[in-house]
Amino acid sequence: MRKTAVVALVLLAASAGAADWPQWRGPARDGRASLAPRATLPEALTPAWKVAVGEGHASPVVVGDRVYVFSREGEEEVVQALDLATGKRTWRASYPAPYTMNSAATSHGKGPKATPAVAGGRVFTFGISGILSAFDAASGRLAWRKEPGSEYGPSSPLYGVAQSPLVDGGSVIVHVGGPGKGALTAFDVATGAVRWAWKGDGPAYASPVVATIGGVRQVVTFSESFLVGVSADRGELLWKIPFTTPWVQNAVTPVVDGDRVVYSGLDHPVRAIRVVRGAAGWTTEPLWEDPDVAAYMSTPVLEGGRLYGLSHRKKGQLFCLDAATGKAVWLSEGRLGDNAALVAGGGRVFALTTEADLLVLPQKGDTFAPARRYRVARSPTWAHPVVTGEGVLVKDRDSLAYLHF
Repeated sequence: MRKTAVVALVLLAASAGAADWPQWRGPARDGRASLAPRATLPEALTPAWKVAVGEGHASPVVVGDRVYVFSREGEEEVVQALDLATGKRTWRASYPAPYTMNSAATSHGKGPKATPAVAGGRVFTFGISGILSAFDAASGRLAWRKEPGSEYGPSSPLYGVAQSPLVDGGSVIVHVGGPGKGALTAFDVATGAVRWAWKGDGPAYASPVVATIGGVRQVVTFSESFLVGVSADRGELLWKIPFTTPWVQNAVTPVVDGDRVVYSGLDHPVRAIRVVRGAAGWTTEPLWEDPDVAAYMSTPVLEGGRLYGLSHRKKGQLFCLDAATGKAVWLSEGRLGDNAALVAGGGRVFALTTEADLLVLPQKGDTFAPARRYRVARSPTWAHPVVTGEGVLVKDRDSLAYLHF
C-alpha cells in the first residue's frame, strides 16, 4: 500500500509544534506520532504527575504546553486545560449534561466518549448526548454551542455519541442525530452556522477523516449503515457501500491510504477497497480481506507498509498485516483486552489495552515480540494515549497521568 499522504486537515495555525496532538488519533488523524527514535526504553515509567479530571473515555489532546481534557463530573460535562509540565489546571468550563444510558452499555459509563479537537484557538467538544460546543482555547470562554434539536429525532446513537469532531479548514464536522435519521454536518468554526449537511443516514460511532481521492477532497466515514465518501466542500455524496454490524455498532475509523480504504467492524474481517473516479462516476473495487482478524472498536494504524491493530477475536488479539496484500505477518496471543488504542512513531508501535497495559512493539520483525510492557493505571484505559518525546499521557476511568520514559 502506498505511503503517500492522504489526510489533508487544516487543524492548527502554521506555528503549531511537531509534538502537538490536537485531535482524535493525532495531527493527521492516523495514529502516527512524530517521535525521535530512542535506542532503548526504561524498564519502568516514571510518574511526573497525576490529577483527577472526571470520568469518560475521551482522549486528552495536546497543543503547545497545554493539555485539554473532556470529561464528566456528576451530571455535567467538563472541559479543562492543564499545564503539560505540571498538570496544574489553567481553566475549567462546564455545562449541564444529564444522560440516561442504554441498559446494554451501563458498564461503559456516561461518557463523554468523543475526543476534542483544537484548531484556530478553539476547543471543539461533542458531548455524549449530542451537545456540540466551541470554547476559546486560551480562556475557556464559550464561543458558541449547538444543542440537540428535534429535526432528526433522538439526539444521539443508542449508546451515546462517540464520534470525535473533525476540523477541516473553516468547518467542524460531526454527524448529528440518532438511530435511522441524522446528518453529517459541517458547522462554521467561527459562528456555528451550518455550511452543508448530508442527510442520507443516521450516525455511527466511528470518527470521520478527510482524504483526497481521485483529485477530490472528501470526508470518509461510517454512517449507521454505510461506509461513505462525501465531498468536503459541499457535502455531496460521492460513493457508498452498505455496512452493518451486530447491534448496529459501526465503530472503527476507516484507514485511508491513497485511493485505498481499509475498514472493519464487529464480526467483519479487515478489508481493503480501492475507490475509483471514472467517467460514469464513483465506484469501489475489493482488494483483499483477512478473515482471521476483525476490528470491533479499535482502529488500526498504518506504518511502514504494515497495518497494526487489535482483533476482537480470541478476546483481544493484536495483529500485524502486510498492508498491500492483507496477509498476516504475525498474530499475538489472545485475551489482551476488550479494546486497544494504537500509536506508531519513533520506530515503535504503542498499544494501550483496556486492561491498562501499554505494550511497546518494534515496527520491524516477523513475530509478536513486545520490547516493553508497562502497567500504567489501576482502572480501565479506554481513552487513546498521547505519546510525546518525554513520555505518555494516560487517561483512566477518572484521572489523567503523565508518565515519563
